[in-house]
Amino acid sequence: MISTIPNSGTENLANVRLQIRALQPQLIEWRRRIHQKPELGFQEKLTAEYISQKLQSWGIEHQTGIAETGIVAIVKGEKSGPDKVLGIRADMDALPVKEENEVPYCSQHDGVMHACGHDGHTAIAMGTAYYLQQHRQEFSGTVKIIFQPAEEGPGGAKPMIEAGVLKNPDVDAMIGLHLWNDLPVGIVGVRPGAFMAAISYFNCTILGKGGHGALPHQTVDSVVVAAQIVNALQTIVARNVNPLESAVVTIGELHAGTRMNVIADTARMSGSIRYFNTDLAGFFEKRIEQIIAGVCQTHGANYDLEYVNLYPPVINDPEIAELVRSVAETVVETPVNIIPECQIMGSEDMSFFLQEVPGCYFFLGSANAEKKLNYPHHHPRFDFDETALAMGVEIFVRCVEKFLN
Repeated sequence: MISTIPNSGTENLANVRLQIRALQPQLIEWRRRIHQKPELGFQEKLTAEYISQKLQSWGIEHQTGIAETGIVAIVKGEKSGPDKVLGIRADMDALPVKEENEVPYCSQHDGVMHACGHDGHTAIAMGTAYYLQQHRQEFSGTVKIIFQPAEEGPGGAKPMIEAGVLKNPDVDAMIGLHLWNDLPVGIVGVRPGAFMAAISYFNCTILGKGGHGALPHQTVDSVVVAAQIVNALQTIVARNVNPLESAVVTIGELHAGTRMNVIADTARMSGSIRYFNTDLAGFFEKRIEQIIAGVCQTHGANYDLEYVNLYPPVINDPEIAELVRSVAETVVETPVNIIPECQIMGSEDMSFFLQEVPGCYFFLGSANAEKKLNYPHHHPRFDFDETALAMGVEIFVRCVEKFLN
């Protein structure tokens, strides 16, 4: 029996200003409405319509239909001061996961679920837009709030950048957060430099020669070739990458054969590559093909290889990372609740924004084991402690005030 996830109220929000704390019920309402109607990448039409309706009702200038379903909202401060522009990014898409939570706000779209917290990111960005619009006299400059489609793939950040979301007015810096169930609610993970890894992937088909299992000498066994390639690829990190660098090569798929006594003529494999150092990008692509070509040549097989660079690493600007850290300390009570060397091999297309302008992406802890709100991301029972919503708004608002003023 799956236990019902309890409501999240305003506990642990002592350092959140009263006006934002008062938004907590609305933040929960918006998040749960979005959670009920999840949509895959570039299909977020209902989500975008809902956001646009709210922005319009609050009198916030915004543009829709960017990179198909993206939205950019603009809030202009009325306080005299520097005319700078801060961008805030939130992703809107869900995952092809069938939800197993038994909650009133469970997904109504079968086989699609907000299993990574993007519904929370969207609600936090909406709350930030609402608060800033009501308190324009408290900051100078301009805030651009970017609601981005398709972070889970194939990636909506790059198309939005190509559509000009960082221009007119030009964005000076970017911030964004990810609710993170690997950290307890209220813990913030932030660091300068490499924060999340780049990701590339490849698809490879080994072209051998099939035949009878009793007559192997008449064949080129694609399974044997594929098995040797899988083992050889592991030597890239073990023997070709500096051990002080972090990298991972994963073979996630391997398909071959139809019967136990038939030698397969083809074998298909797919894998992913993750690393922090941008200098390794071309190296992996070259070395993987060298290994595949060498093993195939040894056995008389051929191959067909597709290699795709998906997202670059997330590299945080030191000054903006320090801004986020200093602000987060005031929201989560003590520096003990800041993890300054937080770093993971996961990937994020926020990286494309940070290639264009200085910025910072950070984690806001959202797990609560006592409430059974600690399932990992992409799990069919993923959910999070909603008190993190108001914390996220508070951090964003304080970043706006500190950066723009």
